[in-house]
Amino acid sequence: MVDVAPLLAKLNTGLFIDGEWREAEGGKTVDVVNPATEEVIATVADGSAQDAQDAIEAAGRAQESWGRTAPRERAEILRRAYELIMERQDDIAAIMTAEMGKSLTEAKGEVDYGAEFFRWFSEEAARIGGDFSISPDGKSRVTVSHEPIGPAILITPWNFPLAMGTRKIGPAVAAGCTMVFKPAKLTPLTSLALVEVLIEAGLPAGVLNVVTSESASRVVSPWIESGIARKITFTGSTEVGVKLLEQAAQQVLKPSMELGGNAPLIVAEDADLDKAVAGALAAKMRNIGEACTSANRIFVHSSLVDEFARRMAEKMGAMKIGNGLEEGTEVGPLVDPKQLAKVTELVDDAVSKGATVLTGGKQVEGTGYFYEPTVLTNISDDAEITTTEIFGPVAAIYSFDTDEEAIARANDTDLGLAGYIFTENVGRANWLSERLQVGMIGLNTGIVSNPGAPFGGVKLSGLGREGGRVGIEEFLETKFVLTPRD
Repeated sequence: MVDVAPLLAKLNTGLFIDGEWREAEGGKTVDVVNPATEEVIATVADGSAQDAQDAIEAAGRAQESWGRTAPRERAEILRRAYELIMERQDDIAAIMTAEMGKSLTEAKGEVDYGAEFFRWFSEEAARIGGDFSISPDGKSRVTVSHEPIGPAILITPWNFPLAMGTRKIGPAVAAGCTMVFKPAKLTPLTSLALVEVLIEAGLPAGVLNVVTSESASRVVSPWIESGIARKITFTGSTEVGVKLLEQAAQQVLKPSMELGGNAPLIVAEDADLDKAVAGALAAKMRNIGEACTSANRIFVHSSLVDEFARRMAEKMGAMKIGNGLEEGTEVGPLVDPKQLAKVTELVDDAVSKGATVLTGGKQVEGTGYFYEPTVLTNISDDAEITTTEIFGPVAAIYSFDTDEEAIARANDTDLGLAGYIFTENVGRANWLSERLQVGMIGLNTGIVSNPGAPFGGVKLSGLGREGGRVGIEEFLETKFVLTPRD
């Protein structure tokens, strides 16, 4: 068992505003709970509306000077931050596991993945380009440049507390934007550890301002209404994203929203079953199933479905459940009692409507918010699990007979973040990929996220993209200058 207490004892848990750590107004704090033990492991500052106002004003003051820094200077800060994160990979992973629940192996994987956003955007900072052309009538020169959009509001979820921060902070720093950052209330400690890394890497005062709080609206609403922010980026539920878009519209903030998912995974009749089972396991069980890219609905051709389900049940039923800080743990707890209750209700509803449980199907007795890895088949179309994002270790398997049926059922949702296809036929892969209404597809792989690729969805799964070459564009404004030709 890894002892995380010494790491937490050294961690700053206040607000970080204008380059200084400070208490929240009135000294208020909020507890952070380990979901494996249900014990309070730390308290962090519970920021107020006034604290939020102080933060956005600090970002506003710092914007002009930060926006004019050399791209190479910004790049070097990100590169140093990347190296520091990797040096502290074990410590950051332990903090993450303690507050969120995922296994140390997965937490270390997230640290590696999250750090890569800093390395990627360090390389993009010096590549912000522009354009030059002669106007069609030949009378003018057109010069196009890209400038930092200005102070940005960053709001991250609890499920990937490091990577969701670096995926937003990285391009903002590279573009020359100052920031106000609201980490998730359930997992603020990893974000605070990230702040310490950026301070050590040389990020100037006022560029990044962090306000932890029990209430997101108490902090975010003043930021949106301030008139100082020009950009908002949010990862979380569609319901909250829609509300933020409504608020942001009042100030015409540039939004990027990575919202809910209901990812289909299609196993075609010619799929390699070994690849498909391994890929589905990765797509389903990454982060205990608490991922927006998680395979929510697994559609398997009728000729393969029984064998596929048997193999999935065998593998998921053998996974070791336990405290993520213990060696060998593969499946940690869900993040809180609310999430545990949701998963329980979805499975119970499906079973009451005729679903078959091949493995799992219930909470784990004792301390902690644990749910058994579960495989369901024969699921009724009117079961709530068919249309609801599960966010837990439950594989819901459905059968189909034709590719057209698979696509129709996969697209029968108002969400469209990620999808997965398993087939050994190039023509079928192209046909399915072109028709699947999602922003990202894993073809014969269960992991779709990559810092070098644009992450985002269609329909109610959001707008804008994070990562890849387009990720920095979300933090840039376009300007052109027209000059007469002599």
